[in-house]
Amino acid sequence: MGLSPDFPFERAFMNRKIDVEALCHEKGLRITEQRRVIAQVLSDAMDHPDVEELHKRSAMIDPGISIATVYRTVRLFEEAGILERHDFGDGRARYEAAPESHHDHLIDVETGNVIEFVDPELEQLQKQIAEKLGFRLVDHRMELYGVALERKN
Repeated sequence: MGLSPDFPFERAFMNRKIDVEALCHEKGLRITEQRRVIAQVLSDAMDHPDVEELHKRSAMIDPGISIATVYRTVRLFEEAGILERHDFGDGRARYEAAPESHHDHLIDVETGNVIEFVDPELEQLQKQIAEKLGFRLVDHRMELYGVALERKN
């Protein structure tokens, strides 16, 4: 099932690459070789991996990386604002490099796949709702949960 050419949302985030190691340097974090590997895995991720998946990918590069090291590094990166933590309702904390611009998520509840998107009309509607209720919108998070109407076999 592909998107039609007139699909109204931007999905540009799918091919983004954020240099996590550079963000670590900007934040003044010391970069050990193991942190460098974990940062590279996060930079290369086109999905929202959990710690176990990050460990699996990191250990393929450096078999000496323990899951405890990945947990500590993820916590450090999250506290520094380098990573964003998500709970997509599957019982696992999942991570992505802190995006440079806002986007929303659509989560396939059957597969766990996450689609990032931006819809300018939806963003405007959210601002209007906040204003009607007497607020100026400063931030929001939106996660939609659904099942695919069609599946590729």
